[in-house]
This record gives sequence, structure tokens and C-alpha cells, in this order.
Amino acid sequence: MGSGGLELPPGGEGHEGISTEVPPGAVSLARPMETGSIGPELDWDADAWHEVRRRAQRAGRAYIWLNLVEQRLRAVVAAVLRPIYEPVHGDEWVVAAAGPAGQEWVQRAVAVREVSRRKGYLLDPADDNVLSFLTLPQLRELMVQHWPCFEPYVDERRDVELALDELEVTRNVVSRNRALSEAVLNQAERASGKLLETLGAGGDVPSARRLPVDAVEELVGERYGDVVAVHTDRVRLMRQFPAEDIFGGARRLDAIGIGLNLLVQNFSGRRLVRLAESGCRVRLLFLNPASSSVKRRERELGIKRGELSRAVEMNILHMRRVRSKLRDPGAFEIQVFDETPRFTAYLVDGDGSDGVAIVQTYLRRTRGMEAPVLVLRGGSRTVKSDEVEESGLFPTYREEFEVAWADSRPVS
Repeated sequence: MGSGGLELPPGGEGHEGISTEVPPGAVSLARPMETGSIGPELDWDADAWHEVRRRAQRAGRAYIWLNLVEQRLRAVVAAVLRPIYEPVHGDEWVVAAAGPAGQEWVQRAVAVREVSRRKGYLLDPADDNVLSFLTLPQLRELMVQHWPCFEPYVDERRDVELALDELEVTRNVVSRNRALSEAVLNQAERASGKLLETLGAGGDVPSARRLPVDAVEELVGERYGDVVAVHTDRVRLMRQFPAEDIFGGARRLDAIGIGLNLLVQNFSGRRLVRLAESGCRVRLLFLNPASSSVKRRERELGIKRGELSRAVEMNILHMRRVRSKLRDPGAFEIQVFDETPRFTAYLVDGDGSDGVAIVQTYLRRTRGMEAPVLVLRGGSRTVKSDEVEESGLFPTYREEFEVAWADSRPVS
């Protein structure tokens, strides 16, 4: 009989006088695990690691946005309230601004600050203040309590509060290391971008009108030059960056490739006419459908002889019809080249600092729809280091286009 009043199981068969049968009501103890059996139980397979990385990537993106918003909100609160309270209350101006309604959470922030001091957690002297230990909800509370002070600087209080409400879900998920869905992440990024713009911290990159600057791009953009995004194929590009977003509102459009399907098949002729009539200058450079390069490309892709050349010819005819409807056909130029095609590129506003480029290289066995896509941002890089600045890919493809255009022949 065990100490808990439960009957222990009998021993093995080799013990004399002990029955091998287990009486009714007895509790059987688990046998010891064999040596080495714990290893496979703890191993993560490929699917588990994929899920962990996916969660970490989403949480990382959300954390960057939350960090930017919190820092900006902290700076705004300090800029508005410090001149009011500091002359009277000195270093305790945050405690005074919180007032009786915020007594509990501001005292908690003071206590955390003291603990951080003792344990050496304050690595930057600039963070040795109570404001640095306030959370987003507490910073929001300071703004709400003193809204008349912020009203001259912020147009809509409701916009600020709605954006902070949307971010609260993400903040709780990230702070507790829970799973963050794609929908909630997208909502947080939109809310963060809108809030930063409302608080006067919008991006100053000219191309942000067409291709919004991403928080992650701002922080690590230098590592990737002017490459904004990489898509495994054109289908995924179009999901994230539709043709209307790429070409709509352009003042200049230069394109080079075999058939330029991204433009011809995804941007209607009517839209091209309106775009050109609004002042956009267009230069389209197709591969000559009668050249030997087209035949060689057909063999590479394993398609019927003449199929690709007919497709290119149809695209050229469609663009000629668009050009014929314009009051100034000279603003819509079409030319063909006979060299081996190496890439397709769409340079939107490539002559200025707000350009965007879509680039695909030609692979031997892969159609253009299935080839990887690079999205490039023109002008200076979003992030610059103190080291020697390196030129990006955008000028390289722009120069290649100009050289090919100079060697090409016009289409009447």
C-alpha cells in the first residue's frame, strides 16, 4: 500500500510468492522511458520552423511600426506639454501632467524607472526620464486629458484615437508574443502610417505617392540598395502592386522588353490615351517580331514557331492604335530593336527623383509571367550611411534603356 492509500502494482514474475495479476482498483505506475527516447519528442520539423519564422517576421514588422509610433507620440507629448509643466514642476513635469486621474500608472512608470536605474538597464542617458517609461495607452491618455493643447497641431482627434485603437490589438499581441494574423498586421501598418502622417512624421521620399515607403525599408533599405521588393513572379507583383498603381498618373513612361505584356495587357488603351493626353510622354521599345531573336526565344520556351512573333506584333498594333488617337502622336513613341533581349523594364518617371521601376530578367525556360520581379525606387536611397554611397540598380537599367533606344528603329 502506497503512502497515498493507493495499491502499488506487483513486481515481476521472478519473485516467489507474488502474483502477477493486478487486483481491481490498483493504480499502475508508468514504466521508465528508454534512454534517448526524449530527443525526437522535442525536435521541430520543417513545418514547425516555417511557422515560427512566419510568426517572428510578422511580429518583427509590427514591432518596428509600434516602436516608430511610440517614439513619435512621445516626442509630440514632450514638445507640447513640457513647456507648460516643466517651468513649475521641473523634472516631475510628467507626474504633474498626469494629474490625479493618472496617478496610478504614472507612479508605476516612476517605480519601473527606479528599478531600471538600479539594475543598469538605462543604457542611454536620454531615456532616464519618466516619459520614456510610458506605454502607448498612457501617452494617449496624456493627449486626451490635454487635448486643447494638442488641437492646434492635430487636425482630427478622432483620427488619432481610431488609429491608436487599431494599434492596441497589435500591441497586446506583440507584447505577449502571441500569433499575429496577416490581416491584423496589415491593419496595424495602415494605422501606423496614417498616425505618423497625422503627427507630422510622413515620409519625404517623392516616390511615396506611387510606392509608399515602408517602415522596414526605412530601417534596412541601405542593405538592399534601391530594391524595394522582390516577387517570385508577375502574378504576385500584380496582387501587391496593380498596373493602375504603377502607371496611373505617370508623367513619363519608358519600357523595354519583348512584348511589354505588363503594360499592354493590364492597362487599357483608353487609360493610355488619357495618360498621354494629360501630358505623359511614352517611349515603348519592343523586340522586332521579325528578328531571329524572337525565333530563338520561341525555341527556348518550347512554343510553336511564329506564336511569340504574332503576339508581339499584336501588341505593337494595339499601341499604334492608341497612338493614332492622340492629338500629339510625337509624345507616344514606338520603336523596335533587333538585339538579344536580356531583360524587360518599365521605368515610370525615371527622369526624376520619384521614379519607380519594374524589372524582370529573361530566363531560358521561363515565360515572362513566371519570372522573378524586382521593384526599384529611383532617386536617392531612403537610408544613407556615413560611408561612400553606392549607386543602385535604377540608373543601370535606365542607362541600358537609353542605349537600346538610340540603336533601335521607329515604328511608323
